[in-house]
Amino acid sequence: MIEYGEFKGNKLIVLKRTADDKFPFSFGKAKAKLIVENFEAIKQFAEEAQ
Repeated sequence: MIEYGEFKGNKLIVLKRTADDKFPFSFGKAKAKLIVENFEAIKQFAEEAQ
């Protein structure tokens, strides 16, 4: 699930595993740009064995 919110006047994107997720992952534009710039490294990290 994806929702949008606001914190101190700044837009946020909120990622939830389920509708009742008690600990969603949220971030603003600056972190979103950082994630996009480093997507391949993040993808590789997520896919590697524990």
